[in-house]
Amino acid sequence: MSQPLMVSATIPGPSPAMASRWQYLDNVRRHTGPFTDPDMFDTSEAAVAQIEKMKILVIGAGGLGCEILKNLALSGFKQIHVIDMDTIDVSNLNRQFLFRQSDVGKSKAECAAKFVEKRVKGVSITPHNCKIQDKDEDFYMQFTLVICGLDSIEARRWINSTLVDLVDEENQDSLKPLIDGGTEGFKGQSRVIYPTITSCIECQLDMHAPRAAVPLCTLATIPRQPEHCIEWAHIMAWEQEKPFPKLDNDDPEHITWLYKKALARAQEFNIPGVTYSLTQGVVKNIIPAIASTNAIIAASCCNEAFKIATNTNPSLGAQENYMMYSGNDSIYTYTFKHEKKDDCPVCGNLARGLDVDPNLTLQEFIDSLAARPEAQLKKPSIRAQKTLYMQSPESLRLQTAPNLDKKIGDLVSNGDEIGVTDPSLGRVDFKYKLRFTSDFVSKDKLTTNGDAN
Repeated sequence: MSQPLMVSATIPGPSPAMASRWQYLDNVRRHTGPFTDPDMFDTSEAAVAQIEKMKILVIGAGGLGCEILKNLALSGFKQIHVIDMDTIDVSNLNRQFLFRQSDVGKSKAECAAKFVEKRVKGVSITPHNCKIQDKDEDFYMQFTLVICGLDSIEARRWINSTLVDLVDEENQDSLKPLIDGGTEGFKGQSRVIYPTITSCIECQLDMHAPRAAVPLCTLATIPRQPEHCIEWAHIMAWEQEKPFPKLDNDDPEHITWLYKKALARAQEFNIPGVTYSLTQGVVKNIIPAIASTNAIIAASCCNEAFKIATNTNPSLGAQENYMMYSGNDSIYTYTFKHEKKDDCPVCGNLARGLDVDPNLTLQEFIDSLAARPEAQLKKPSIRAQKTLYMQSPESLRLQTAPNLDKKIGDLVSNGDEIGVTDPSLGRVDFKYKLRFTSDFVSKDKLTTNGDAN
């Protein structure tokens, strides 16, 4: 039976119990293994203690975030920040184990930080109850690593573009590795991204197909599923009645209004299954979660953080950077290299070729961009040599709105390059080189040709 480490009473240091707590972790940090790179691994006291000085940012304090915070604290990381804008709901309690019934309605970030600090002495966790978009570049520059446990593609894209934008070739500390985890039922993935060096989240966006849209005619006339009734309340009833100035997916009063409308709609067509929880899930596009899958993916993310911080083992990165996990049928994992795309709008340097019918109106073109799997844009603004359409500010929107009814061929020429911006992309934009799919002559060109003849 192993004995606790003894420390002389005359020498300041951790208690025997605290010293033995990290005994087995230190065995990994202080000794090489079969995969350790001897040129990168350092067993000096300063190197071993380095992990305690690193600032780590965890984005999300939900199902994945709770597991990640716990794992980081028990892996030797001492300076952790967590950011989450949500409050705790009763439905969170089955898998977000840092929360209790008494925490319902409180900030996830604050409750999670307080719980872990209480259980793991010596760890400091700073909570931020806000959106990631509320923080500036100086905030993100202070961290060594960023770990995401998000259920939002839009938030992932924003932090990805922000970290890419931070990189300064003359400042090595500006490169912030991004570790991202995600789950859906029995499936999950973890990946490591070195901004500007490896494939980024935008390069991999086509692996996150947008949710299939339900035709409006189905919602309006022949709903068949409870989700159809909820979408009807969300898209059509809300627009007709405008019970509040703007829909807030995180406001219980707004969700309750949608739930009651959807329930009445379901009863009219004898469709069972509409609940408040389902309404919230459909409106917020919440993905089904299983606690065990969250634990597996969070463990993978934190192992990668530990390997990057200590160099004890090679991490996901330049070679293989993407791990897929599936528990749907037995257990299957696969690790591969997702290639960096030269025409990625965030980390690439080439414009993407885009075939477009020049007879489309600008509005139709914008709608088609939203449906493209590599774009998935919500409120795109378009510019060429001049601004074609801007969503904001309001003055520019009104000024450029007349262009929406004009044909693409009247606004730009074949082979022109356009820039597309969207709130989900942060400060970067898509660059497309247009290729007209049919012969097109604008009215202006017809007039010019007629004069010339």
